[in-house]
Amino acid sequence: MSDLYHILKITPQASQVEIKRAYRFLVKRYHPDSQSSSADHQKIVEINAAYEVLGDPHKRFEYDRKNEERQQNAQKLYKKEQQKVKDAQWELLNWQTTIFLPIQKNINQILKSFYVQIDYLEADPYDDQLMQDFQDYLSDSYIALEKIKLLFRSKPNPSKLAKPAASIYYCLNQISDGVEELERFSNCYDYRALHQGQELFRMARQFLYESEQYIQDIKY
Repeated sequence: MSDLYHILKITPQASQVEIKRAYRFLVKRYHPDSQSSSADHQKIVEINAAYEVLGDPHKRFEYDRKNEERQQNAQKLYKKEQQKVKDAQWELLNWQTTIFLPIQKNINQILKSFYVQIDYLEADPYDDQLMQDFQDYLSDSYIALEKIKLLFRSKPNPSKLAKPAASIYYCLNQISDGVEELERFSNCYDYRALHQGQELFRMARQFLYESEQYIQDIKY
């Protein structure tokens, strides 16, 4: 809807005298009978329609009232949309700080400790103390993993974070399966289980890396 004040090239603060003066000036300029190069029938139609409202104080008052209502509604809608954006941003940041970052930290601790334990164990896999330390690591990892899964399920991930959440889910599955394979190795020295566990942990690290990349690429 065209602004009537704009059509008459005046401000909403214009007096009735100024409105009438502006109307006469525009009529002379655009009237088809003026033989002027600026003559424009459509412009005259718009100018007459605008003056019909603004030239009448009662109609002008009603127009201003409705126009103010439209502006207020538009402002309310804008604020509402802005609040939605802020809420969505807060949801993303909240999930990242309360879910993703703690999970990332704990997964990294499990994975880093694994490679340290493997290095120790390779010195002598049949050393009882080294194997006991490795089994203790697996037990601690299982407990930590269960806590991580509880944290991961404690809050639904925002739809915008579906990809990093999926990567975390797959990462946890790989670690869980990897721990089972490593436990099998620690119980019977099945080196196929050791190699499978190592491969599962390697895949877990890759999924964790993917989740980190997804998080970095999120546009807030």
